[in-house]
Amino acid sequence: MSLKTWFAVEVAAAPEAADAVEHCLNELDALGTEIDQLRKRAADDVTVVGYFNDPVSIDDVRLQLENALEAFELDTSLIRSIKQHKVDDADWLAEWKKHWRPTRVGRFIVAPSWYEVDDEPGSIVIRIEPNMAFGTGTHETTRLCLKAIDELYEPKMSFLDIGTGTGILAIAAAKMRGKSYAFTRDGQPGILAIETDADSVSIARENATANDVCDKIEFLHGILTDGVPQFDFVCANVTLDVISPMLSLLLDKSNKYLVLSGILADQETQIIAQLKTLGIDSPKVERDGEWIAATVRR
Repeated sequence: MSLKTWFAVEVAAAPEAADAVEHCLNELDALGTEIDQLRKRAADDVTVVGYFNDPVSIDDVRLQLENALEAFELDTSLIRSIKQHKVDDADWLAEWKKHWRPTRVGRFIVAPSWYEVDDEPGSIVIRIEPNMAFGTGTHETTRLCLKAIDELYEPKMSFLDIGTGTGILAIAAAKMRGKSYAFTRDGQPGILAIETDADSVSIARENATANDVCDKIEFLHGILTDGVPQFDFVCANVTLDVISPMLSLLLDKSNKYLVLSGILADQETQIIAQLKTLGIDSPKVERDGEWIAATVRR
């Protein structure tokens, strides 16, 4: 049986440009990205890798990088090199197995399927299989959302996950619900995970099955619409350009808490101002690295 071949675009850059490069690759519709920061000093260059189904024009990468760096108010001199090469499934998974280690956030421990975890009493282990979708628990925005869930989510609450990626946030909520609460609430899903990328939905379902919670989560390939019911706890871990047009709808769908992440720290004033125009003052803002999460209590 022949292996699936991916195409990897590798961008070497100064560390302060890593988020801009990752944003660029996402704008080019990368299936997934990773940043190699292991065993590096703070001043060392990093390599940001984006994975694609088909070859990508290096000229297109350069143009999108220029746009991303301009948006992040960074200079193009921070980009050192751009390369592209083929990656077989086996090679890609081997790299993940070498570098990916468990991530702890509050009670949650996010770990790859092959890693032995010494789970302490009260800890909640989430097993994630590496694949071409976002959300392995290592990114700052995922950690920020997990922190909010750990601190604020109660098992009786319904839960809506916008931009579910690998399903990690929905799985976290489902594991906190345990077996005490039914799949539905007033005829509606107890936990609903929405994602625009069909491949990510399939991966999220597989991860939910591996964590024995697939029967507690409904996965929807699509976008948030007026027809989606209200939920007690809503997480939207997407970028600000996705959040902004639907912010009013997100507020309408949240009964108790709305957690917004995927927002850069220098975009904080923008999201705060937009929330204020919608009648929301002083949301709680948490920061992790260059990213923030804004939590609105309804």
